[in-house]
Amino acid sequence: MRAAEYVLPSRGGEPPLLTVFYFGPGQGGSVDDNLNRWISQFTQPDGSDSNAVAKRATLQVNGMPVTTVDLAGTFAGMSPMQAPSAPKAEQRLLGAIVEGPQGPVFFKLTGEASAVEPAREAFEALVQSMRPLP
Repeated sequence: MRAAEYVLPSRGGEPPLLTVFYFGPGQGGSVDDNLNRWISQFTQPDGSDSNAVAKRATLQVNGMPVTTVDLAGTFAGMSPMQAPSAPKAEQRLLGAIVEGPQGPVFFKLTGEASAVEPAREAFEALVQSMRPLP
């Protein structure tokens, strides 16, 4: 379930969108299933495999496993509740899955690559700020 949606500032063009999903304990699918779905929403201009160029990382944040992904390309993603949109070139995804004690929380920032880059540090700080509930 979409828990929150934020439109970020941009200097022209379509603003980036940060969505936060939380489905509850044991819900929402595996980390790999979600990362693979997010990556499959991108194609590469040269026809190469998006999975091969996606930058994945794992880290610990306050005792919780976190998996991140950073990927640029043509975005053809859509929400299951919305009609498909035309693919958009020069897009970027910053994603993070925080495996909290009450279930995973999914963070997905997408938008024009030139607008997502200025938000990268704030996105990383958001992920680093996650704390498990007492």
